[in-house]
Amino acid sequence: MNRREETVEDRGTGSTRRDFIKTSVVGGLGTVLAAGGGLASAYGRERGSASRGQKSSKPPQEHEEKEAPKIKSYRTLGRTGWKVSDISSGDPNDEGVLRFLFEAGVNYFDTAEVYRNGRGERMFSEVFRGSSRKSVFITTKLVIGANRSKDHFLRRMRGCLERLRSDYIDCMMIHMPPSVKDLLTPGFHEAIAEMKQDGRVRFCGVSHHGSYYDDTIREPMDRVLLTAIEDGRFDLILPVYNFLNEHDGDRILAEAAKKKVGTIVMKSNPVGNYYDFEARVESMKEKSGEMYEYYSRMLAKAREKAILTKKFIEEYGLDSPGKLTEAAIRYVLSNDNVGTVILSFNTFDDVKRYVALSGTDLGSSDQGMLDDYRECFGDLYCRHACGRCEPSCPYGVPVNTIMRYQHYFDAQGREKEAMSKYAKLPTRRADLCLECEGWCERACPYGVPIKGLLCMSHEMLTLA
Repeated sequence: MNRREETVEDRGTGSTRRDFIKTSVVGGLGTVLAAGGGLASAYGRERGSASRGQKSSKPPQEHEEKEAPKIKSYRTLGRTGWKVSDISSGDPNDEGVLRFLFEAGVNYFDTAEVYRNGRGERMFSEVFRGSSRKSVFITTKLVIGANRSKDHFLRRMRGCLERLRSDYIDCMMIHMPPSVKDLLTPGFHEAIAEMKQDGRVRFCGVSHHGSYYDDTIREPMDRVLLTAIEDGRFDLILPVYNFLNEHDGDRILAEAAKKKVGTIVMKSNPVGNYYDFEARVESMKEKSGEMYEYYSRMLAKAREKAILTKKFIEEYGLDSPGKLTEAAIRYVLSNDNVGTVILSFNTFDDVKRYVALSGTDLGSSDQGMLDDYRECFGDLYCRHACGRCEPSCPYGVPVNTIMRYQHYFDAQGREKEAMSKYAKLPTRRADLCLECEGWCERACPYGVPIKGLLCMSHEMLTLA
């Protein structure tokens, strides 16, 4: 990975190891950093972003204007030539927050046809009509199916334009294609070519954060995105990238840089929150029947991680998850091959907190903290967009999808949305995992106890 040094445009990194990692562990606490774990109830719960659907906080008062955040760094987005803010935004679900982001200097915004049934696109149209529209780069996305016709895609692209009330779309993306075949759908590319020729679409892109639950061919993120980069028709890519998911991400970002394909990064923060983890494992142990031994081992792991949690918090003086979250975002920003990082903004406080990270450095203490987190807790994070274990599952359980919903629930505060999505899975939910032999765990290259995490996710996502 290329790292910047010394200045806003040139970031430096360092690395330190901590003796506490090597400390033997005995006894236990009732809470734990786990499954992409956060700093749990040892110091109380904090959310970086409010739940979707939750009303935003009150706008900043006039006397607070002097403290308003501003973007400090802009980067060239591949061959588009656009200078985009290093911090960018998804669909914030609140018009006031969107305006505040724009005033702070954020100029890249991501939405999709399926987000809130098109309401996200309509909100953008209200905020960015007139002169503002030329000052921002708006990407929208279509979930596509192979073998659809050019006319089918033209109708949907024109629908996006109508909802945006714009003469053009900066980038039209394919939204998470499950396979290379879908990525290369002729009808989509024929429609894009026509829309580009007419000046209605400027650039083409593709996003990917793992497979969905259906029976289409599932191919991993790296295969799909590396194919898109090599294909030559895609100007932008939107991959998952974070300090625990860097193995595939570094390679994808490096290849994109070689081809001058612009990169927008999502899911930059793998740190979530697990509360009462020991109690959850105890509950699964009681239900497990013949798998009692498995959950006894899970419980021992939970207690071990709980002790490491306490040591980790004490070592870095953490009184909230914020410091770790901010270090995770700075890690992504420190990669020269990242154009911009998309974050979730649902409150005015989110804007002030995360826009303040623009142009900041990843210092040696941050790097040391992330390294220690990776060593202590990295085996409890199911990597977004990995999917390497899914072919080994005899039931066809969509591991990547379920663990993504769990992340929405536990790390992003999107509880209702996550439960609703999980309830809509047509078949093969994680209740099938309870008495399974754990084929997914045997296939996981990162040693994640994924069977246990899937079972706990099922219990969490099906709460009444």
